[in-house]
Amino acid sequence: MPHTYILRCSDGSYYVGSTRNLERRLEEHASGMGAAYTRTRLPVELVFAEECERLDEAYAREKQIQGWSRKKREALIARHLDALPGLSVKRRPRGVSSGFDTRTP
Repeated sequence: MPHTYILRCSDGSYYVGSTRNLERRLEEHASGMGAAYTRTRLPVELVFAEECERLDEAYAREKQIQGWSRKKREALIARHLDALPGLSVKRRPRGVSSGFDTRTP
């Protein structure tokens, strides 16, 4: 079955990927034959995996998670699913303008 997965690299960064065969892909990453990104950050540790019905779904989920912030990825890894929607909202520090003038002429 296809999977979307997250690896924690030795430098603390995260790598998000998708594959048809999770076990084989993890062996590739561990041996340095995986992605160029993980090759220079060994060892890596599997911290999240999600099974999908089809490979295109796994790939779409990979792309979705790649666009997330570190905090949101960490909430997913910790299975704090209720926190995910709140981490999607970009917050501006107080007193910082959006750059748009909302006054009417």
